Parts: sequence; structure tokens; C-alpha cells
Amino acid sequence: MSPDVAPAPAKKRKSIKEISPIDVYKFLPRTNCGECREANCMAFATRLVNGELLLADCPPLHTTEYQASYDELSHFLAPPVRTVTIGTGNHAINIGGKYVLQRHDFTYHNPTPIAVDVHDLMPETELLDRIRHIEQFSYNYIGRTLTLNAIAVRSVSGDPTTFGNAVRTITRASRYPLILCTLDPVVMAAGLAEAKEHHPLMYAATEANWKEMADLALSYKVPLAIFAPNDLALLRSLTKTLIASGIKDLVLDPGTFADEGLPETIANFTSIRAAACKQFDDLFGFPLLGVPLTVWAGGELSEDVLKWREALTASMLLSRYADLLIMHSLDGWVLLPQLIWRFNLYTDPRKPVSVEAGVRTFGRPDTRSPVLITTNYALTYFTVESDIKTANLDCYLIVVDTGGLSVESAVAGRYFTADAIAAALESNAVTGLVNHTTLIIPGLAARLSGETEEATGWKILVGPKDSSGISQFLRERWPPET
Repeated sequence: MSPDVAPAPAKKRKSIKEISPIDVYKFLPRTNCGECREANCMAFATRLVNGELLLADCPPLHTTEYQASYDELSHFLAPPVRTVTIGTGNHAINIGGKYVLQRHDFTYHNPTPIAVDVHDLMPETELLDRIRHIEQFSYNYIGRTLTLNAIAVRSVSGDPTTFGNAVRTITRASRYPLILCTLDPVVMAAGLAEAKEHHPLMYAATEANWKEMADLALSYKVPLAIFAPNDLALLRSLTKTLIASGIKDLVLDPGTFADEGLPETIANFTSIRAAACKQFDDLFGFPLLGVPLTVWAGGELSEDVLKWREALTASMLLSRYADLLIMHSLDGWVLLPQLIWRFNLYTDPRKPVSVEAGVRTFGRPDTRSPVLITTNYALTYFTVESDIKTANLDCYLIVVDTGGLSVESAVAGRYFTADAIAAALESNAVTGLVNHTTLIIPGLAARLSGETEEATGWKILVGPKDSSGISQFLRERWPPET
């Protein structure tokens, strides 16, 4: 099989940025039935184009009458990067499904799942213990629980029976999605036989084994990863061949090379994603798999250095289009940066992360307790919340709707104003909670103190700029002098 080096012809199709609600509206039932819970079909079309709703949210489209329209819209709105599902049930993960190269153009969908490896020569107790750590690894970040997502099972033994036994042990202990890692089709068949109900990802088909791996993928109806290290022409050729074989769910691995090879790795990932999103290259329109785990194959003796290299490689791959990662280290300082960066990278840039406005109660406040106020930017709120809880304070906290902006930004943008504070005090009936009229505002909103006193009739205390200082501030300034 010779590599196919010719670039794929560009499709005559629109990018998501060029699709208007009118383009979608003409394919909808246009009955304004309300089953989608939108005011009318045009409102539904607008939210569909913005990525806020799915075709599944329009029940009439799924009837025989509108089958042709559904098929047209499915093709019309299909992302340049195909969505591939791994696993089943509540833990199933979707990878790919990307519409744009740059996040600010639209938004990224399907946050990159992170898999951690195990291997088939681990003693059963060690294997089960590692699985438990993978499943229990979590971190609460601005009100969201960040977790790991999958288990990559590596065949180190090269023995089908050993690999099959390890996969069986894992499937009995966990419902997490699996990535079965071996280049030997016989070993892969043994793993698939034990995980056939779990819809695992096969990793990987190569130039040497693609025919046998393709047969297995078709037989078990599971997705297949293609591995062509640092050879994009071969990767395209294998993709074309496997599509012709009848496989639709593919994952592409152009190779992950750490240290001196990292720039070329990033260049390959970028070239593939650019071809898919800008040229609509169907052969590169599949999810990308990054393997920071490869740093452990180096000769470095220090584990800390290897962990640092793995963390660096993972962060770079997250930033440059990896749709799935396989990692090794379970250290918090290696994984937490990836989980937090993933969360921020996949936050819709058009919608700041916010919390609901209103009054929060901490501890057991009474009518003499302090009243504080902040904005509804999630990072601001959860930081303040954490500091209040850590200090075991009894108080009320008013959260003002500032459109998800932080205190400083909301003050500068005139979202956090004296009038907004006055409205929040009134709408939340704060005068019924306490028998005083003293309000503590953030230090970053100090310039609002005078006009807020005029707008509210309350006495304003300017609190610390950093919420970590709230505890000391209250010890020194509360209750206020009358």
C-alpha cells in the first residue's frame, strides 16, 4: 500500500461561522409547535447554530414526515471533525466533534477525556488499587467536579491469555471506558472478547497490521485508532483504506514525541486539525489521540523530571487539538493542571462561567451578623465561599448578577454599580434578615462606597481586596462602631 500524498480536495461547504439561522430555518418544520421549548422555530434555529441545542431537541424532525429535512440538516451541521463515542452508559465519552480551529471563533465541544494506563503484568491487587485511584481522582474547581475519564490497558506481556485476564478483571471492577493498547491482532482479539460489551477503543492499526485490526473493529463494532508516527502521508493513506473497508469511527495518532520532538508533534497535530477545519479534509476529519505517556520510554532516571515532562507534553497537546490523552502519572501536581486547563479551554468564551444571583447563608447567622456582597463570576464566588467556610464565619453573602464578570471588571464595565447593589438589597429582602444597615463591599469596589451609601441608605464598609482577608477584617471591624 503506497502512501497517498495528494491533498484531499476541499468540499464546497460552509463553516459553522458562515451558517446563519435562516439556512437552518428553511429545513425545520416551521410549525412553531413549541415542543423544543423555544418560542418559535426561528429561535430554535438560532440556538442550534450557536451550538446551544441539538437536532434531537426538535421531536418533529425525527418523524417520517421530516426525515429528508433531518438528513439534510445532519449533513449541513455536521462538524468537520467527526464525533466518536467510547464506552457505554453514564461513563461513555465523546471525543472530537470540533467545528473550528480557534476557540474564539465558536466554542470547543466534547472536552478532552484523560485516560490513565494500567498494564497486564500488574498483580491483581495492584491493578485494582490503581483502577480505584483513577476512578476516585477528583477535584472541585469553581463548583465543578473535575475527574479522569478512561482506562488505557497496555499489553506488556504480549500474551493473549494474560491480556484477556487483565481486561476481564478491569471490566468486572469498573465501568470506565477502555482503550485496549496492543499492536498484535491476536492479543487485541483476546482483549475484545472480554470487553465486547464495553465498546472500547482499539489502539492501534498500523501499516503492518491494518487488515487484521480492521476485521476486528468491524466484527466487534468498535472504534479503531490509527498509529502512523510522524508520517502524515501514511496516516492519510491508512485512513482512506480503513474507511473503504467500512470503518467509520476512527481516531488518529500521528505520534507523540517529547523533548526535542515536541515541536514537530505539535506541528503535526496542528496540520491535521487545520486540514479538517479549514479545508474540510475528510481523511483528517477524525479525533486526535495524544500520548504523553511516551515520555516514560525515555532514559531519564528521575521520576520527578519524567512527571514534569509528561505534564508539559499533556498541556501542549490539550492546547493544540488533542481530543483524547493517555497519561501515566497519578500525581495531583501532574494531573490537576490538565483538568483545570481543560475546563477553562472548553468553557464557552461567549458565556463567562457564572453562578445564580441571590443570598447565600454561611454558618448560623443571626440578625446581628455581617452582610457581604460580591459578583456572580464563578471563580470570584467560589473563592469567596471557600474563604468564608475555611474561617467558619456566620454571615450573609449577596451575589449580584453582573453577567459573569469579576468584581474589578464589573465595576469598570458598570455592571456592579451603586444602583445594582441597591436593587440586590431590595430584591433579596436583606432588611428582613438583619437588624442593622451595614454592608461590606469588596476592596476592589472601594470607589463605589460613597454613591452606594447614597443609593441604599446603608453604611458601607470597604472590605479587603482579597477574600482571604475577610476573617481578619471581621475580627477587627465587626461589629462596627455605632
